[in-house]
Amino acid sequence: MSMFRKPDPKTQLRQQQRVLKKTGRELERDRHAMDRQEKQLEAEIKKAAKRGDKQTAGVYAKQLVKLRQQKAKSYGLSSTITATGHQMQTMQSQAKMAGAMGSTAKAMASVNAQIKVEDIARTMQTFERETGKMDLAGEMMDDTLDSLLGGSDEEAEEDAVISQVLDEIGIEVTNKLSGVPVARNALPSAESKVGAETDDLEARLRRLHN
Repeated sequence: MSMFRKPDPKTQLRQQQRVLKKTGRELERDRHAMDRQEKQLEAEIKKAAKRGDKQTAGVYAKQLVKLRQQKAKSYGLSSTITATGHQMQTMQSQAKMAGAMGSTAKAMASVNAQIKVEDIARTMQTFERETGKMDLAGEMMDDTLDSLLGGSDEEAEEDAVISQVLDEIGIEVTNKLSGVPVARNALPSAESKVGAETDDLEARLRRLHN
């Protein structure tokens, strides 16, 4: 059964990268050999030229041209191998990201499967309806208590506030008048005026209260 097992992508990628690196090293060794051969051909061309042997120099020159062409192809192949290695690494990274996205999508699908939107909507509607019932019941209880108690506490508090305001007004007016020099004959008229103003203010407050 293990013979037909699908190879692991990581293991397969490492094997391919080893093959590419090995091929690159072999091409580099070949170029070093071509460099040495190139120098030898150049030396032979110089010797033939010094001897005046143009035919021999021409033969060496043709070999040198072909050698340099082969060397250029070797450099191009090495660049292709390097680019292929980078591309394989990029593909592996993309495969990892795709796997992570797939796992995330499965997790999200599992969570969404557990969440039922219809049930949540019904729960929210029930909660809103029951909350409204509680608010209505509370208002009805407040109205019932107010009708039973007759609002006596509120009226007592209002009367206390009115009395306090009247007392403060009377004290303030009295203090202001005490600091003003007046004639002895004019004092009763001033007091009667203050009393009239106080009575008028009390009458207004009673009307507002009623």
